Amino acid sequence: MTINGIVRMSLAVFVATSLPALAEDYDLDSLRAANEKYMDVNVALAEGYIPDPSGMCVTAAMEGLPADWGGMGIHYLRPDLLQLAPPEGRVDGGSTHTDFMQPAILLYEPQADGSMELVGIENLVFEAAWKGAGHDGPPMLNGRSWDHMTDDPATPGDEAHGFMPHFDQHVWLYRDNPAGTLMPFNPNVTCEHHKG
Repeated sequence: MTINGIVRMSLAVFVATSLPALAEDYDLDSLRAANEKYMDVNVALAEGYIPDPSGMCVTAAMEGLPADWGGMGIHYLRPDLLQLAPPEGRVDGGSTHTDFMQPAILLYEPQADGSMELVGIENLVFEAAWKGAGHDGPPMLNGRSWDHMTDDPATPGDEAHGFMPHFDQHVWLYRDNPAGTLMPFNPNVTCEHHKG
């Protein structure tokens, strides 16, 4: 084998071992259709979603990030899909769930009349569980690596929203996001009507 052949083989092994563990592609119109039933928050509640127990409506500003990045809204969680552990400090769990046709989290924006408007969906896998399942890198959705979230104790904000280190991915299906459909914050989402 030539030197070039060895280099090419070594490069191929490096690339193969450093790729993210799971790459999935979804048609956004199909995702939108599959999840539109959750526009009625009562359907979400009936299927086991619960409002984030912290009561937070998440904005970029509350995490020390630029306010013009916007918000995420209120997270409605499916504890069974997240495999949540009993509460002891930060939220922890065993989730390795990545199916966006049945997301683990729904994102709602509080409205002036007290109602909730579905703006997006999200999945979250806990870093320890994900790596424990043998994955070397973050999951990917439509060519984008999921965001890695961990709190930095040196900052006043909580970059992980009260959760243990995790990977998460937002998909803004029901509210246009000028920053991008798969970005974590949406400038068109506000918490101004949140009563929590």
